[in-house]
Amino acid sequence: MEPTADSQLEASTPSSTETAEDLALKLNAAIRDNNKKDVLELLEKGADVNSKAESGWTPLQSAVQADNEDLVRLLLDKGAYPHARKDNGGTAFTEAAIAGNVKILELLLDRGFNVDDHDDNGFTAFMEAAWHGREEALKFLYSKGANVNLRRAVSEEKAKLHKGGATALMDACQERHFSIVKTLVQEMGADVNICDNKDRNALIHALKGGCTKKRYESAVSIGHFLLDCGVDVNSKDECGKTALILAVEIRSPDLVKALLEKDKIDIDDADEEGNTALMVAVEENDYDMAKLLCEKGARTDVGNLIAIVNRNRALDMARLLRQYNTRFIPETLKDWEPNSKRWRDQLKKLYKIYRPMIGKLKTFQYIQQRIQNTSQGGIYLGLHDGTEVAVRISRSAEGDREKRFFEQCSKCEHLLKLFQSEKAGGYMYLCFPLWEKNLEEHLWEPEDQMDYKDALRMIFQAVRELHSLGFAHQDLHPSNFFIDLGGKIYLADFENKRQLIEGKKELVNSDLEALGRLVLYVLTGGKKPLQQVSMEDLAADSPDYREALDLVSSLVSHDERGLEGLSKHPYFWSKQTRFNFLKTVWNKIKDLSNRKTVFQAPNVTESFPYPSWTKEVDTYVLHIMKNPEKGNPYKYSNNVIDLLRFIRNLDEHPDRRISNRIGDHAEYFLKIFPALTIYVYNSLRQNPKYSHLADIQDPSL
Repeated sequence: MEPTADSQLEASTPSSTETAEDLALKLNAAIRDNNKKDVLELLEKGADVNSKAESGWTPLQSAVQADNEDLVRLLLDKGAYPHARKDNGGTAFTEAAIAGNVKILELLLDRGFNVDDHDDNGFTAFMEAAWHGREEALKFLYSKGANVNLRRAVSEEKAKLHKGGATALMDACQERHFSIVKTLVQEMGADVNICDNKDRNALIHALKGGCTKKRYESAVSIGHFLLDCGVDVNSKDECGKTALILAVEIRSPDLVKALLEKDKIDIDDADEEGNTALMVAVEENDYDMAKLLCEKGARTDVGNLIAIVNRNRALDMARLLRQYNTRFIPETLKDWEPNSKRWRDQLKKLYKIYRPMIGKLKTFQYIQQRIQNTSQGGIYLGLHDGTEVAVRISRSAEGDREKRFFEQCSKCEHLLKLFQSEKAGGYMYLCFPLWEKNLEEHLWEPEDQMDYKDALRMIFQAVRELHSLGFAHQDLHPSNFFIDLGGKIYLADFENKRQLIEGKKELVNSDLEALGRLVLYVLTGGKKPLQQVSMEDLAADSPDYREALDLVSSLVSHDERGLEGLSKHPYFWSKQTRFNFLKTVWNKIKDLSNRKTVFQAPNVTESFPYPSWTKEVDTYVLHIMKNPEKGNPYKYSNNVIDLLRFIRNLDEHPDRRISNRIGDHAEYFLKIFPALTIYVYNSLRQNPKYSHLADIQDPSL
């Protein structure tokens, strides 16, 4: 009978005066020495088969690392727990892949391992086999269902630092295992254009790293192979270096020639320091490479090349460059300060470095200049004729469609507008006014104060404007609302999920439901993810609590007023407008002979929330109001009609004694009767005969 996991992990009691720690250390040493006899003796003495040495290594993991199948079987038979993890999350299974031992891998798979199990750094056994060049193990794991294109999974903290995301193909390329690269691509269907979390594809991984002669030859071979497989030649490394620049750095003229034969290559693309491939060749004093690049049309009027060759005392290089009209360029770049606070450092860097211009646009499609990720590609910083912009890059045909849509938004106040556009090399560069943060980021920042009501007004107007253009958004996520330096909010659709409404009410209803969730998300300060927030998360002591609940309920239930009507909802009214509304209602119904029916119609379902309101107001104030200095005494009843009358009379006939007692009238009544406004509003709205009395809105709207 197989031992249970609990029994496997329990420490055995030593049978001698040696401590459990002593026996564990000796057991680990015996395994690393492949000394089966000592291993058996130590186990008989009571050494714990599941003890852990430094960094969490178990005897089983050490036996696997030693590539000793007999010891592995022995330890498993003695109760070793196969799924134990080292401090880094690694298991005996991943160690077996590193060793490349197929028999041990198969043995461990039979013990219930998931073939795609990974350690804390996201490494699977398949990735380890690719990294360490274990082709037989790689093929075995593939036959058992290993995910070839699985990207390295890392913690959220590491992902924020752009770590992880690499595939087995990238690992094989980085370690220059050419045969494994071919196997992965040709036999297993590995995708050559997947990028890691630093936006590097397999080609970039192949060209980075040390360059001994053997590694150099492998890198060049892998580079040519990937080019034949259609790899994207415009991917960059974490320093913004293109494959062309990296090929120049490893001094491979053949690979440089092969790259330059690709239509999409930009010979003058530069890294984060503004260095082009030619500038790198000149800096390295690589005459032949510089000559090749010059012959292929590399620009010689950027980067102050003559200053570089003078510093290197490279006379031959200077003569070569002057043949291609290179001139010394004095440094004249003036200081410049961007308007943006958040993107200041990146914009200043972009301003200073050389970048090939795209019409009037200067941009850098590189991770440190990226301000937002979308499923359609990144959004990058840019300078269009000196103006700070956000740049969306797409293929020409798709870009033309997007441009036409954004041009429709030009007269809308809260839809993101197109600033300018450029077209080059089969790509469209759409430039938008630069924003500081999206709504999600803004709510996460504790120092950022937001007027939630004002923010929601802008959000509602943005969605109304989009609907007026005939589109439903279908992705009303906080990350799609952008906030500029002045606090103005704009709605965008970079995910391209909008749909034409064309009479499809369900699309509008879907936007209303999403807007309801968004209202809750904003009012709760973004403390929970959008899909998890609920009405229970609203603060019940908020002065707008009842109105907010009603607004969300109306949105979710597809209220017949629609977004236009709900934009005039009492939630958006100021305190004074709510108070004036209550007074106005009494003025409009006071002369009705049947005014009690106003709040008793069949459609009015909610009961009056303050059936004992006379006990809730200040007794001194109530006494004064019952016995006015001018006029007849009046006894107020506990109904809504008399409460409205009380509010109106108190405010219209000011009494210094009352004002000194309760302060601001609107503040006082809305505090002690917070549910009154929405009750009166909904009662009137639901009564067909008197619904017109609810037609009031805050003048600020």
